[in-house]
Amino acid sequence: MIAFHFPPAAMGSGHLRTLGFARHLPAFGWDPVVLSARALAYPRTAPIAAQLIPEGCVTHRALAFDARRHFGIGGKYPGFLAQPDRWSSWWPAAVVQGMRLIRRHQVCAIWSTYPIMTAHCIARTLSRITMLPWVADFRDPVASSVEAENPYAVASQQRWERRVLRDASRVVVTTPGALRAFAGSYPAAHAEGRLAVIENGYDEIAFNGLPEPPSQPGRPLVLVHSGLLYTDGRNPAPFFAALARLQANGTLGAADVHVVLRASGSEAMYTREIERLGLGEMVTLAPPASNREALEEQARADALLLFQGPRFDRQIPAKLYEYLRIGRPIFALVGEHGDTAAVLRSTDSAEPVPIDDVDAIATRLPAFVRAVREGRAPVARRQAVMGYARSAGAARLAGMLDGAAATPENMFRESTDVTPSQP
Repeated sequence: MIAFHFPPAAMGSGHLRTLGFARHLPAFGWDPVVLSARALAYPRTAPIAAQLIPEGCVTHRALAFDARRHFGIGGKYPGFLAQPDRWSSWWPAAVVQGMRLIRRHQVCAIWSTYPIMTAHCIARTLSRITMLPWVADFRDPVASSVEAENPYAVASQQRWERRVLRDASRVVVTTPGALRAFAGSYPAAHAEGRLAVIENGYDEIAFNGLPEPPSQPGRPLVLVHSGLLYTDGRNPAPFFAALARLQANGTLGAADVHVVLRASGSEAMYTREIERLGLGEMVTLAPPASNREALEEQARADALLLFQGPRFDRQIPAKLYEYLRIGRPIFALVGEHGDTAAVLRSTDSAEPVPIDDVDAIATRLPAFVRAVREGRAPVARRQAVMGYARSAGAARLAGMLDGAAATPENMFRESTDVTPSQP
């Protein structure tokens, strides 16, 4: 399992997908060996909590540098060092270490995960040398993930996307929209049945012992959003404008609701807007927190906020699955025709509200608040949510690995006399 984002990396929630698969794959006959990067490559690190890395998960790290931090001056660095991304230095050492791990552990298949394209480069190199089957976990297509600020990286990643779609045994994405996009761009891969969806999902173990919302009649309801907001696609400005209108006309105020935006990014910009609209008593911008702390905050909340505009219709934020499992009502400011809205409808958890329609938000938010206070706001059906557990996703991944590895013996195994312990 080749994954750049792995503890102690403190860079979003991407590592949770790898951890979830590593935790649950052994139940389906596959033992994970994780190849990641050394901690110096990560912009931020955090202590590894007890039992975070599953027991029995073999973890190795190869030398890697961040071109921006280690080779740049004032944040500027030569563009060719970011092909396909800022961590391309990881590639040579990881291939050398990967070959050792393949021999030592009698590896039967390779899995790699995006959005660090170098992970796919390493996996492709190892697969070509050893002839081992390779499952490429793209999560999102390159077009929706790559940093447009570096034209070298954009062009390089687009080339690598084509190579991966051509060479990988299976290619996995996280949403039906991403699958349709790949099927349209790579009809051969689609026709060969090499494209599949495994949703981000949630890990049941993370929800043990979470608190309940405090029962204090008459207090303001707490509405929480966890994660980054963007000026393009996840812009909270229309929501702020609707709140200001409701406050001005006396419909909702600080005595009714308190909004917490946790780890939203661009805090300086949002602070100016909050102050301009006089929302300081209604809206709090909170700093980043650990995943466990974020889950506890969501569990204590009366309701949850989701921002996911039409630009991201082919993506589903990983936090949505946490929201669904938490079981709180959701006020969903999402694209009506996107994959996020489809999941919300399929679980009966929310109806989308247009993210940029101030009138619609100002009309529907008071009704939502009343429904939450009266205990009649919809929450996700537990039976529907269970299908998004990472154990279910691991079962689907194990099926792909079984199918890919059930091919005639490859040249690497014959030349090294390796006998796998599973098919």
